[in-house]
Amino acid sequence: MRITQLTPGTGNFHCGACIRDLALTKALRDLGHDAALMPLYLPLIADEIPEGIETEHVHFGGINAYLQHKSALFRHTPRFVDNMFDAPWLLRKAAKRAGMTDAHQLGEMTHSMLKGEHGHQSKEIRKLADALAGEHRPDVLCLSNVLLVGMAKKLKHTLGVPVVCTLQGEDTFIDSLPDPWRKQSWELIAECCKQVDYFFPVSRYHGDLMRTRLDLDPDKISVVHNGIDPAIYIDAAPRPAGTPVIGYLARLCPAKGLHTLIDAFITLRKDHPDTDCRLHIAGAATPADEPYIAEQRSKLDQAGLSGVVDITPNINQEQKLAMLGSLTVLSVPATYGESFGLYVIEANAMGVPVVQPDHGAFPEVIGETGGGILYALDEPGDLVNKLKAVLNDKTLHEQLSRAGRARVLEHFTANRMAQQIADTLETICPAALR
Repeated sequence: MRITQLTPGTGNFHCGACIRDLALTKALRDLGHDAALMPLYLPLIADEIPEGIETEHVHFGGINAYLQHKSALFRHTPRFVDNMFDAPWLLRKAAKRAGMTDAHQLGEMTHSMLKGEHGHQSKEIRKLADALAGEHRPDVLCLSNVLLVGMAKKLKHTLGVPVVCTLQGEDTFIDSLPDPWRKQSWELIAECCKQVDYFFPVSRYHGDLMRTRLDLDPDKISVVHNGIDPAIYIDAAPRPAGTPVIGYLARLCPAKGLHTLIDAFITLRKDHPDTDCRLHIAGAATPADEPYIAEQRSKLDQAGLSGVVDITPNINQEQKLAMLGSLTVLSVPATYGESFGLYVIEANAMGVPVVQPDHGAFPEVIGETGGGILYALDEPGDLVNKLKAVLNDKTLHEQLSRAGRARVLEHFTANRMAQQIADTLETICPAALR
């Protein structure tokens, strides 16, 4: 079966959706399918690109989409002009601008793109349709998230193939749009979803949420948990001796709750002298995040703890694995309802227990892995108490470590994720099997 995955890139930092979509594409290929991935908007950032997957040739380029939104002139420029603006080096440079992915600044443009053929970016949709209708015309088209459903009608009509869509955390971005774009965007997405043949939410929590908000047909939804390549984590080393380390691995921004973890760390060090520990903070950081990061550094300086905290933004895969291998426990106190939390299974795969808030998909994911514990949001100090328990109770730590690693390497694999999706695709596009 020919399967094409459309995935928005970030241009300058790693994101969980990109990691997941690349892993899915590679696993589908390993299962014998002719799977391709087409980056949209900006180049994909990844340390290991599966052979044959193109991540530099960007379609629906972000600069062209922006210029066409701002000026009618660019809605009629010839393709050789558009191609200049789609140059990977130029897109990466544009991606470094603060606010490039800030929902507060993208309301009107998001609404326009959701209008599809009737929006300012209709030329880009036609170009994308032409590219997909070429030599490697797919049997099924996969959209990375519902923010892409504005193009579903045109692509489905041009290609004559089913269109499916992953559901993975879109609600947070849409809810962050300023009025009136937030309400209008939700309405447009609900209408555009009627063109989509099937949905794959990454958790039951997120599937129920999006089904309710978009009035989706429950018979066209199958939950498929995210998966990772176990080969990357198979040689996880034992925790090093020495001072225990609390880790954070996510974007360095308020929504992921970095400030909450830093406050808890300061409390642990000040009020619980029997709990000796360090803190290692890592993850994506954009220019827009720098003021927030500076605030957190200042907080640690004032507490006299900057000497026991490492902050390493925008690490590569090798550095990420080394960082995870040094941790005693990981916590990302996301302030919103996370749709999955890829960092949970990445940590568990390395034998690292997690302490997460009791909301969003965390109860579901940690319930499946057995590799962590939840803290209560309505109980002040519970994050500190749970971190202290995992740090100090060796029996509890060993239990969580063993259970999480075993379950993730068994169930949360890219091959299992790909097989579940492929089985469903074969039922909705049987013509591709002939």
